[in-house]
Amino acid sequence: MDFNYKIVSSMCKVFSGGENIQELEEKRLTGLKGETVSCQIAYYWGGAQTERGSIAVYSPLKNHIKIRQVDLVPCAYPCHIKRDEGYLATKPGLYPDRLKDVSQWGFSLISGQWRSLWVDIALDNNLDAGEYTIKFRIEMHGEVLCEPEISCEVVNLPLPRLPIPYTEWFHSDCLAEYYHVEVFSEQYWEIVRSYVQMAVKHKCNMLLTPIFTPPLDTAVGGERLTVQLVDVMVSNEKYDFGFANFHRWVQMAIECGIEYFECSHLFTQWGAKAAPKIMAVKDGIYQQLFGWDTDASGKDYREFLHQFLTAFKRELEVLGIANKVYFHISDEPPMAELESYQSAWESVAEDLKGYFVIDALSDYDFYQKGLIQQPVCAVDALKPFLDKRPKRLWCYYCTAQCIDVPNRFIVLPGYRTRILGTLLYKYQIDGFLHWGYNFYHSQYSLYSIDPHQCTDADGVFPSGDPFLVYPGEGGLPQGSIRQMLMDEAMSDYCAYTALEKLAGRDTVLKYIDEEQITFDKFPQNETYLIRLRKKVNEELMRLTGAQC
Repeated sequence: MDFNYKIVSSMCKVFSGGENIQELEEKRLTGLKGETVSCQIAYYWGGAQTERGSIAVYSPLKNHIKIRQVDLVPCAYPCHIKRDEGYLATKPGLYPDRLKDVSQWGFSLISGQWRSLWVDIALDNNLDAGEYTIKFRIEMHGEVLCEPEISCEVVNLPLPRLPIPYTEWFHSDCLAEYYHVEVFSEQYWEIVRSYVQMAVKHKCNMLLTPIFTPPLDTAVGGERLTVQLVDVMVSNEKYDFGFANFHRWVQMAIECGIEYFECSHLFTQWGAKAAPKIMAVKDGIYQQLFGWDTDASGKDYREFLHQFLTAFKRELEVLGIANKVYFHISDEPPMAELESYQSAWESVAEDLKGYFVIDALSDYDFYQKGLIQQPVCAVDALKPFLDKRPKRLWCYYCTAQCIDVPNRFIVLPGYRTRILGTLLYKYQIDGFLHWGYNFYHSQYSLYSIDPHQCTDADGVFPSGDPFLVYPGEGGLPQGSIRQMLMDEAMSDYCAYTALEKLAGRDTVLKYIDEEQITFDKFPQNETYLIRLRKKVNEELMRLTGAQC
């Protein structure tokens, strides 16, 4: 029987030709209670035709194990022409990313190809500490093809919660469009909840909240589907506000486990020149009140913002979340638009006094001029911010951070995604932001795309940049390799905080700094992170007296 298999790490991306496969040296996983640890079973089928396989699990941990099939997805634009040498592929092709539940009919054994099964082991808090054996049996038509075996060690210590905000921008308009549901219908709320739950499950603890339709990645003069949570009523020059949908959003998010809320931007992207699309009832008609034709620094919009923020802050107090809310002015303002950004900031500075304000930017001058309290700096522009550090410093990456630094493109090695958690801890970064949890549009939101067929916003952003989850049937999200790697990155961060509490930060840094690690220079292999977590977990077991 022409069948082969290898146990590989979660950081391995199994291409159909098998060119990236690195077998795990030690078939043993370790994790803290509350952590999900993962590996893959890479397999090759050399039969003359495609068949179907089945997999069974034999272990005391069986009920804690979930197995998914790794699907290849189209990557028409896998990377920019400007890139480093570390990419796994540079040409368009089909590459592994989407994670799909194994169906009742089993999984595909595709003739002449390597594929993989993704194995998650959820180490919940009720598990006894110790080492468990896990045996898999893969069969085809009742014939045993292989019986891989691994062990999993449970550390007798709970994984701490993530101590910093982590947000993947949530685009509810994309969900309404993909599933063809009306915004604020019961179906809409059910779908939104399922996607928020998925985000929280994988360590996201902050939620972009569309108080007004977010003015993000929208063509000048264009608009996105209205998802405005706040009702606005106009009477002469006075505004009244309804917050029922906002209250429901917040309650839903808290029930899902969200800790922090970031309000959608109060001004347009790339310089704050105009107002976001704001809908209102005026003269008995539901109509657009402000938008691209609104001067951001004009008297009318400033007065509106003052009245809105005054009323909105009262609602935050009623909901008890005022100290968990973050505001945005404008996303990624360039230096050329410093004047318009400054004008926008000054128009709301008094109303936002005492609140957190964050914006993605990469020019230190914005911070030096006092225009932003908490800069969110691109990972490839951090040096001046680290040299003359703000009191609080966040970071982000997106399409432009494509050389040497961490990112989550589909064709980047898995360690280039997972290394982020270690870097956030080492440099004491106060929060992480990414723009695309589920952006299913073309660039500038000119039209919708099918994320199962297009992973690059129609040839603009490297595949994987626009979203972490795929839309599944019944309004449920499907995960990805990259989402699991982000989960692992944040779990690493949490494990470091557990060790810091017991042994001090210097002990953690001693392990991290056994090899050189900066945002643009770190070990170009998965072994570093595997060994690092092993050492951290072993030290935690030693310090807590946990026996295996």
